[in-house]
Amino acid sequence: MSRATYIIGALAGSAVVAYVCDKVISDNKLFGGTTPGTVLNKEWSAATEERLQAWPRTAGPPVVMNPISRQNFIVKSRPE
Repeated sequence: MSRATYIIGALAGSAVVAYVCDKVISDNKLFGGTTPGTVLNKEWSAATEERLQAWPRTAGPPVVMNPISRQNFIVKSRPE
C-alpha cells in the first residue's frame, strides 16, 4: 500500500474519533449538566437580538468587521 492510503485512512479515522468524542461529551452530557434555558428558549434569543439591534449608536458609521473579505481595500502599485 502507498503512503497516501495510510494518510487518508488516518485522517478519516481521526475525524470519526473527533465526531464520536464531540457527540458523547456535549450531546450526551458525559460530565453532567444541562443545556441552559437561554439556549433552549427561542423567545429569549429573539428578545436579546432585539435589544442588541436597538442599542444606541453614538459613534460614526457602521464598521466592517472583516474588511479583507469585502475586498474594498486599495492596492497601490508604487509606494508614495
